[in-house]
Amino acid sequence: MHKKDHLSEELLESKSIYKGRIVNLSVNKVKLSNGHISTREIIHHSGSVAILPLLSNDNVVLVKQYRSAPGKALLEVPAGTLEAHEVPIDCAKRELTEETGYKANKLEKMGSYYVSPGYSNEVIHHFVAKDLHKRERNLDEDENIEVVEINLKKVINMIKNGEIQDAKTTLSFTLYLNFINSFDL
Repeated sequence: MHKKDHLSEELLESKSIYKGRIVNLSVNKVKLSNGHISTREIIHHSGSVAILPLLSNDNVVLVKQYRSAPGKALLEVPAGTLEAHEVPIDCAKRELTEETGYKANKLEKMGSYYVSPGYSNEVIHHFVAKDLHKRERNLDEDENIEVVEINLKKVINMIKNGEIQDAKTTLSFTLYLNFINSFDL
């Protein structure tokens, strides 16, 4: 039997207020461990993947696409949403080929993280893709994506300079740099 965490919240009521293709939104009434009643707005998401595709010539494959929420095109690592019951590595393989036209002979998981746990349950699974072979792209009909091959060091500088503002991309590169330069703390 699990001991109840002193910070846990008891769900008293949950009301679904939106069901969409990608996210669902609920408003939850909760009881805090101190007895206070509060409201939580939660975005429910099936999870996603982000892939850092490395080419053998110190270049990486990124995608550039217009994002409606910030209102501009962003340079990002390829990424996508998990389908129902899909395992993250299968989603990573699918999204890499769909968005970039590359297939990876080696795909390694670097970690999984909550995107923004204050209001969403979405977990993003980060992968590094190596030993890439060009295939045919198979974009979804609602995608308009430009494939960009760019030097790894240039991308790091673009992140430092704020030219790349996508969080999953920044985290993918941070994870990769720590992944290849692992050290004991």
